[in-house]
Amino acid sequence: MTEQPSSALRRFVEDADPSGLTLVVDTPQGTHLRRIPPALPLPSHVDHGAGAEAAVHTAAATWGMPDFVFKQAAHATKGSGQRELGDRLLLAGSRGAVVQVKARTITPKPAAQEASWIQKVAAKAMSQAKGTVRQLRMVPADMINGRGQTLSVDGGTYEWIAVFLLDHPQVPEDTVATWQPVGMPAIALTRRDWDFLFDQLRSTTAVLDYLFRAAAEPAIPLGQEPVRYYEFAAADAAEPPADINTELVGPGGTLFSTPQLPQAPAGTDGTNAHLMLRIMLEDIALISLSDELTEANRFTILSDLDRLPVPARTEWGHLLLDMLQDVPQVSDEHCKWRFRRMLDADGTRQLIVGAATRFDPIIQASFSAYIQLRHHEVTSRTGRTEESSTLGVLLTPRRDGKRPWDTSTVRVHGDLELSEEELRVYSTAWNRALEDGTVNVTDPTDQATTGKVSSLPIAASTDGSTR
Repeated sequence: MTEQPSSALRRFVEDADPSGLTLVVDTPQGTHLRRIPPALPLPSHVDHGAGAEAAVHTAAATWGMPDFVFKQAAHATKGSGQRELGDRLLLAGSRGAVVQVKARTITPKPAAQEASWIQKVAAKAMSQAKGTVRQLRMVPADMINGRGQTLSVDGGTYEWIAVFLLDHPQVPEDTVATWQPVGMPAIALTRRDWDFLFDQLRSTTAVLDYLFRAAAEPAIPLGQEPVRYYEFAAADAAEPPADINTELVGPGGTLFSTPQLPQAPAGTDGTNAHLMLRIMLEDIALISLSDELTEANRFTILSDLDRLPVPARTEWGHLLLDMLQDVPQVSDEHCKWRFRRMLDADGTRQLIVGAATRFDPIIQASFSAYIQLRHHEVTSRTGRTEESSTLGVLLTPRRDGKRPWDTSTVRVHGDLELSEEELRVYSTAWNRALEDGTVNVTDPTDQATTGKVSSLPIAASTDGSTR
């Protein structure tokens, strides 16, 4: 982590609501205030411990996605007994968190005794998390996400972090939770810290990335995570852009640099443009799968889309809304296309979102050809074919009044083994059209930033119907 400027200061002040706090951030650009509200209220129909677990799940599912929050489908058998696989799992992409929630269910004792109790439950939580990961690495387990869908989780395919979440009415000041090393990154948070991160970032992938980043730093007092967050955000804002080869996306590629962590909470620009990505994610989560696809395919597609950097989401939302208004402005016999592309800094993950005038089998096939062509072009330039993937998401306006648009996806990975004839046809259809200006197939801001085909080709409605 780059050290933050010494002129910056972070401090808490008392909030009008005694259970909330206000973070004052003094920087050379001025003073900023960020209210840190109390954690979500516990459900009233369950006991305190179970209620704390449910509230943790609710925060992650509401501000993140329910598709990334898991609990075990059944108890895993171990010898003659049964072993519970953690309170909750947070999974996105190739990273996972075992979340152990511990709640103080009695009236707190004097500060010294409370600090001792916290150390005891922290050690227990980390030991349980270690056991959960060990069990998942030995025997994959079926886990159920927040939508009730089942995913088989093989612990050996994820990079894990242990998360101890404390639900406590008044953590003694300057309490730093400690534990013996558990063989993986580990971090301790209060439930208010957890809620803050999800409310600030509105992305499960971004929260997981933050947890891994913070776990690599020295432990801080419980309840001070927002302070550390803004120290990271200040360091990110001061960091110069990375050196990325924009030509990997082809001629006209543009370097787009954004801090990893935004200082302003996600979606505070006064518009609802940031909700575009959430709506697209929800569409994909609700699409009925064809016979050849599985929930693992859906999870992969959702994870790839959730990788879009949080600070870029509002701008992308505005662009997508503009695309949807623009593409219908052609005669009935024509189709207008617009795209925005982004390539990760390592050159192995490409995201393409776009809009087209309508949706039909020809559009579906053309979109699939575009995604395959762009995947082939990038992997030919990087030489990293086997580890590369490209996700395409297409929005098409609807005219039946049920909803504004439909969402369909195509994802490719590895070597597509395209024939010379296929490459010739795909390139003729797309690259030649781009060169002679007969079709608008790209947005002028293709971005570079820090082998097989699977698709959800049926446009889905949020009411569950398809066309």
